[in-house]
Amino acid sequence: MPELPEVETVCRGLAPRLVGRRLARVQVRRAGLRVPFPQGMAARLTGRVVSAITRRAKYILIHLDDGGVVIAHLGMSGRMVIAEAPAPAPGKHDHVILETDDGAVVSFNDARRFGLMVMTDAAGLAAHPLLAELGPEPLGPDFTPAALSAALAGRRSPIKAALLDQSVVAGLGNIYVSEALFHAGISPVREAYTVAGTGAEALVPAIRAVLSAAIAAGGSSLRDYVQASGELGYFQHNFAVYGRTGQPCPGCTCQPERTGGIVRLTQANRSSFWCPRKQS
Repeated sequence: MPELPEVETVCRGLAPRLVGRRLARVQVRRAGLRVPFPQGMAARLTGRVVSAITRRAKYILIHLDDGGVVIAHLGMSGRMVIAEAPAPAPGKHDHVILETDDGAVVSFNDARRFGLMVMTDAAGLAAHPLLAELGPEPLGPDFTPAALSAALAGRRSPIKAALLDQSVVAGLGNIYVSEALFHAGISPVREAYTVAGTGAEALVPAIRAVLSAAIAAGGSSLRDYVQASGELGYFQHNFAVYGRTGQPCPGCTCQPERTGGIVRLTQANRSSFWCPRKQS
Protein backbone atom coordinates (compact mmCIF):
# COMPACT_ATOMS: atom_id res chain seq x y z
CA MET A 1 0.00 0.00 0.00
CA PRO A 2 1.35 3.47 -0.85
CA GLU A 3 2.48 5.22 2.33
CA LEU A 4 2.98 8.89 3.11
CA PRO A 5 6.01 9.47 0.80
CA GLU A 6 4.26 7.88 -2.16
CA VAL A 7 1.06 9.87 -1.62
CA GLU A 8 3.00 13.10 -1.09
CA THR A 9 4.91 12.44 -4.32
CA VAL A 10 1.66 11.89 -6.23
CA CYS A 11 0.24 15.14 -4.82
CA ARG A 12 3.33 17.06 -5.86
CA GLY A 13 3.13 15.54 -9.32
CA LEU A 14 -0.55 16.34 -9.80
CA ALA A 15 -0.44 19.92 -8.53
CA PRO A 16 1.38 21.58 -11.47
CA ARG A 17 -1.12 20.14 -13.97
CA LEU A 18 -4.34 20.45 -11.96
CA VAL A 19 -4.14 23.50 -9.70
CA GLY A 20 -5.73 26.51 -11.39
CA ARG A 21 -7.20 24.37 -14.16
CA ARG A 22 -10.86 23.76 -14.92
CA LEU A 23 -12.10 20.17 -15.09
CA ALA A 24 -13.53 20.18 -18.60
CA ARG A 25 -14.63 16.55 -18.66
CA VAL A 26 -15.00 13.93 -15.94
CA GLN A 27 -15.69 10.25 -16.53
CA VAL A 28 -16.76 7.90 -13.72
CA ARG A 29 -16.62 4.44 -15.24
CA ARG A 30 -18.00 2.23 -12.45
CA ALA A 31 -20.25 2.54 -9.42
CA GLY A 32 -17.42 2.62 -6.90
CA LEU A 33 -14.31 1.00 -5.53
CA ARG A 34 -14.00 0.08 -1.84
CA VAL A 35 -17.02 2.28 -1.28
CA PRO A 36 -19.50 3.70 -3.83
CA PHE A 37 -18.57 6.89 -5.61
CA PRO A 38 -20.69 9.90 -4.56
CA GLN A 39 -23.98 10.25 -6.40
CA GLY A 40 -23.53 12.45 -9.46
CA MET A 41 -19.79 12.87 -8.88
CA ALA A 42 -18.98 13.44 -12.56
CA ALA A 43 -21.52 16.27 -12.83
CA ARG A 44 -20.40 17.78 -9.51
CA LEU A 45 -16.78 17.91 -10.67
CA THR A 46 -17.26 18.99 -14.28
CA GLY A 47 -16.62 22.71 -14.70
CA ARG A 48 -14.98 23.16 -11.31
CA VAL A 49 -11.53 24.72 -10.95
CA VAL A 50 -8.97 22.91 -8.81
CA SER A 51 -7.79 25.42 -6.19
CA ALA A 52 -5.25 23.25 -4.34
CA ILE A 53 -4.02 19.71 -3.85
CA THR A 54 -2.95 18.72 -0.36
CA ARG A 55 -2.38 15.53 1.61
CA ARG A 56 -3.59 14.24 4.98
CA ALA A 57 -1.96 10.99 6.10
CA LYS A 58 -2.34 8.66 3.08
CA TYR A 59 -5.22 10.64 1.53
CA ILE A 60 -5.03 12.92 -1.51
CA LEU A 61 -7.21 16.01 -1.09
CA ILE A 62 -8.35 17.83 -4.24
CA HIS A 63 -9.79 21.23 -3.28
CA LEU A 64 -12.28 22.89 -5.64
CA ASP A 65 -13.29 26.49 -6.24
CA ASP A 66 -16.81 25.93 -4.87
CA GLY A 67 -15.51 24.72 -1.50
CA GLY A 68 -15.85 21.05 -2.33
CA VAL A 69 -13.04 18.61 -1.58
CA VAL A 70 -12.39 15.24 -3.18
CA ILE A 71 -10.81 12.73 -0.77
CA ALA A 72 -8.95 9.99 -2.63
CA HIS A 73 -7.09 6.96 -1.30
CA LEU A 74 -4.93 4.76 -3.53
CA GLY A 75 -5.67 1.56 -1.63
CA MET A 76 -3.31 -1.34 -2.35
CA SER A 77 -2.72 -0.88 -6.07
CA GLY A 78 -4.10 2.52 -7.04
CA ARG A 79 -2.28 5.10 -9.10
CA MET A 80 -3.05 8.54 -10.51
CA VAL A 81 -1.18 9.11 -13.74
CA ILE A 82 -1.08 12.14 -16.02
CA ALA A 83 -1.24 11.93 -19.80
CA GLU A 84 -1.69 14.59 -22.45
CA ALA A 85 -4.71 14.96 -24.73
CA PRO A 86 -5.74 13.28 -26.89
CA ALA A 87 -6.09 10.75 -24.11
CA PRO A 88 -5.52 7.10 -24.89
CA ALA A 89 -8.52 4.81 -24.70
CA PRO A 90 -9.29 4.08 -21.03
CA GLY A 91 -7.84 0.85 -19.70
CA LYS A 92 -9.84 -1.81 -17.93
CA HIS A 93 -8.90 -0.46 -14.51
CA ASP A 94 -9.12 3.29 -15.27
CA HIS A 95 -12.13 4.03 -13.08
CA VAL A 96 -12.17 7.85 -12.91
CA ILE A 97 -10.74 10.16 -15.58
CA LEU A 98 -10.28 13.91 -15.13
CA GLU A 99 -9.59 16.05 -18.21
CA THR A 100 -8.56 19.69 -17.76
CA ASP A 101 -9.13 22.70 -19.98
CA ASP A 102 -5.48 22.69 -21.04
CA GLY A 103 -5.33 19.06 -22.12
CA ALA A 104 -4.05 17.17 -19.09
CA VAL A 105 -5.72 13.81 -18.50
CA VAL A 106 -5.51 12.25 -15.02
CA SER A 107 -6.57 8.62 -14.72
CA PHE A 108 -7.33 6.97 -11.38
CA ASN A 109 -6.36 3.36 -12.06
CA ASP A 110 -6.93 0.70 -9.40
CA ALA A 111 -6.67 -2.94 -10.44
CA ARG A 112 -7.56 -4.38 -7.03
CA ARG A 113 -10.24 -1.78 -6.28
CA PHE A 114 -9.26 -1.18 -2.65
CA GLY A 115 -8.99 2.57 -3.21
CA LEU A 116 -11.72 5.14 -2.81
CA MET A 117 -12.87 8.56 -3.92
CA VAL A 118 -15.46 10.47 -1.89
CA MET A 119 -16.49 14.11 -1.57
CA THR A 120 -17.02 16.57 1.25
CA ASP A 121 -16.59 20.31 1.71
CA ALA A 122 -13.84 22.37 3.26
CA ALA A 123 -15.90 23.15 6.36
CA GLY A 124 -16.45 19.47 7.11
CA LEU A 125 -13.05 18.18 6.05
CA ALA A 126 -11.37 17.89 9.46
CA ALA A 127 -14.41 16.16 10.94
CA HIS A 128 -14.87 13.73 8.05
CA PRO A 129 -14.94 10.11 9.33
CA LEU A 130 -11.87 9.21 7.27
CA LEU A 131 -9.80 12.01 8.80
CA ALA A 132 -11.26 12.87 12.20
CA GLU A 133 -9.29 10.35 14.28
CA LEU A 134 -5.92 10.79 12.60
CA GLY A 135 -2.88 11.71 14.66
CA PRO A 136 -0.36 14.44 13.85
CA GLU A 137 1.46 14.63 10.54
CA PRO A 138 4.99 13.29 11.08
CA LEU A 139 6.51 16.10 9.02
CA GLY A 140 4.41 18.77 10.71
CA PRO A 141 5.13 20.96 13.74
CA ASP A 142 2.79 19.04 16.05
CA PHE A 143 4.81 15.83 15.84
CA THR A 144 7.34 16.31 18.61
CA PRO A 145 9.09 13.94 21.02
CA ALA A 146 6.77 15.19 23.77
CA ALA A 147 3.66 14.54 21.67
CA LEU A 148 4.87 11.08 20.69
CA SER A 149 5.75 10.27 24.29
CA ALA A 150 2.25 11.26 25.39
CA ALA A 151 0.67 9.08 22.70
CA LEU A 152 2.80 6.06 23.70
CA ALA A 153 2.24 6.41 27.46
CA GLY A 154 0.74 3.25 28.91
CA ARG A 155 0.82 1.33 25.63
CA ARG A 156 2.14 -2.22 26.04
CA SER A 157 1.79 -3.15 22.38
CA PRO A 158 5.02 -3.39 20.37
CA ILE A 159 6.31 -0.03 19.20
CA LYS A 160 5.97 -1.23 15.60
CA ALA A 161 2.22 -1.73 16.08
CA ALA A 162 1.85 1.60 17.88
CA LEU A 163 3.46 3.52 15.03
CA LEU A 164 1.15 1.84 12.52
CA ASP A 165 -1.84 3.11 14.52
CA GLN A 166 -2.92 6.15 12.52
CA SER A 167 -4.24 7.86 15.66
CA VAL A 168 -0.69 7.94 17.06
CA VAL A 169 0.94 9.38 13.94
CA ALA A 170 -0.63 9.76 10.51
CA GLY A 171 0.61 8.24 7.29
CA LEU A 172 3.21 5.73 8.43
CA GLY A 173 3.14 2.18 7.08
CA ASN A 174 5.14 -1.00 7.26
CA ILE A 175 8.14 0.07 5.18
CA TYR A 176 8.92 3.39 6.80
CA VAL A 177 8.28 2.23 10.36
CA SER A 178 10.86 -0.55 9.89
CA GLU A 179 13.32 1.92 8.41
CA ALA A 180 12.81 4.59 11.08
CA LEU A 181 13.12 2.12 13.96
CA PHE A 182 16.44 0.95 12.56
CA HIS A 183 17.81 4.48 12.30
CA ALA A 184 16.62 5.23 15.83
CA GLY A 185 18.18 2.01 17.18
CA ILE A 186 14.85 0.79 18.59
CA SER A 187 13.65 -2.81 18.40
CA PRO A 188 10.24 -3.31 16.74
CA VAL A 189 9.25 -5.71 19.55
CA ARG A 190 9.96 -3.25 22.35
CA GLU A 191 6.87 -2.24 24.35
CA ALA A 192 5.66 1.13 23.13
CA TYR A 193 5.50 2.83 26.52
CA THR A 194 9.22 2.23 27.05
CA VAL A 195 10.03 4.38 24.01
CA ALA A 196 8.58 7.52 25.61
CA GLY A 197 11.22 10.04 26.64
CA THR A 198 14.72 9.38 25.32
CA GLY A 199 13.45 6.84 22.79
CA ALA A 200 11.03 9.36 21.33
CA GLU A 201 13.85 11.92 21.19
CA ALA A 202 15.66 9.56 18.79
CA LEU A 203 12.61 8.26 16.96
CA VAL A 204 10.97 11.53 15.89
CA PRO A 205 13.98 12.83 13.92
CA ALA A 206 14.54 9.34 12.47
CA ILE A 207 10.97 9.25 11.17
CA ARG A 208 11.30 12.73 9.72
CA ALA A 209 14.61 11.93 8.03
CA VAL A 210 13.42 8.65 6.50
CA LEU A 211 10.20 10.20 5.16
CA SER A 212 12.01 13.24 3.75
CA ALA A 213 14.58 11.06 1.99
CA ALA A 214 11.84 8.85 0.55
CA ILE A 215 9.90 11.84 -0.78
CA ALA A 216 13.07 13.19 -2.39
CA ALA A 217 13.51 9.81 -4.09
CA GLY A 218 9.95 9.76 -5.42
CA GLY A 219 8.77 7.08 -2.98
CA SER A 220 9.31 3.33 -3.12
CA SER A 221 8.12 1.20 -6.05
CA LEU A 222 7.78 -2.41 -4.94
CA ARG A 223 4.70 -3.53 -6.88
CA ASP A 224 2.11 -1.19 -8.37
CA TYR A 225 3.13 2.30 -7.25
CA VAL A 226 4.27 4.87 -9.80
CA GLN A 227 4.57 8.64 -9.61
CA ALA A 228 1.99 10.84 -11.34
CA SER A 229 4.37 11.03 -14.30
CA GLY A 230 4.31 7.24 -14.63
CA GLU A 231 7.91 6.96 -13.44
CA LEU A 232 8.94 4.57 -10.68
CA GLY A 233 10.10 5.77 -7.30
CA TYR A 234 13.58 4.63 -6.31
CA PHE A 235 13.83 4.84 -2.51
CA GLN A 236 13.68 1.01 -2.43
CA HIS A 237 17.33 1.09 -3.48
CA ASN A 238 18.14 2.92 -0.23
CA PHE A 239 16.41 0.61 2.25
CA ALA A 240 18.52 -0.05 5.32
CA VAL A 241 16.61 -3.13 6.51
CA TYR A 242 13.25 -3.52 4.77
CA GLY A 243 13.18 -6.65 2.62
CA ARG A 244 16.88 -7.35 3.27
CA THR A 245 16.66 -10.55 5.35
CA GLY A 246 20.06 -12.11 5.97
CA GLN A 247 21.99 -9.16 4.54
CA PRO A 248 24.27 -6.81 6.46
CA CYS A 249 22.76 -3.60 7.76
CA PRO A 250 24.40 -0.25 6.88
CA GLY A 251 27.75 0.04 8.63
CA CYS A 252 27.54 -3.60 9.68
CA THR A 253 30.23 -4.78 12.11
CA CYS A 254 28.44 -7.90 13.30
CA GLN A 255 29.57 -10.48 10.72
CA PRO A 256 26.25 -11.46 9.09
CA GLU A 257 27.67 -14.80 7.95
CA ARG A 258 27.86 -15.68 11.63
CA THR A 259 24.87 -13.81 13.05
CA GLY A 260 22.42 -14.16 10.17
CA GLY A 261 22.31 -10.44 9.38
CA ILE A 262 19.01 -8.60 9.17
CA VAL A 263 16.12 -10.56 10.65
CA ARG A 264 12.54 -10.80 9.40
CA LEU A 265 9.77 -11.42 11.90
CA THR A 266 5.98 -11.38 11.65
CA GLN A 267 4.02 -8.94 13.79
CA ALA A 268 0.23 -8.82 13.44
CA ASN A 269 0.50 -10.57 10.06
CA ARG A 270 3.01 -8.03 8.76
CA SER A 271 6.72 -8.41 8.15
CA SER A 272 9.16 -6.46 10.28
CA PHE A 273 12.85 -6.21 9.41
CA TRP A 274 15.50 -5.29 11.95
CA CYS A 275 19.02 -5.82 13.24
CA PRO A 276 18.85 -7.34 16.74
CA ARG A 277 22.42 -6.28 17.40
CA LYS A 278 21.82 -2.56 16.66
CA GLN A 279 18.22 -2.18 17.82
CA SER A 280 17.19 -2.67 21.41
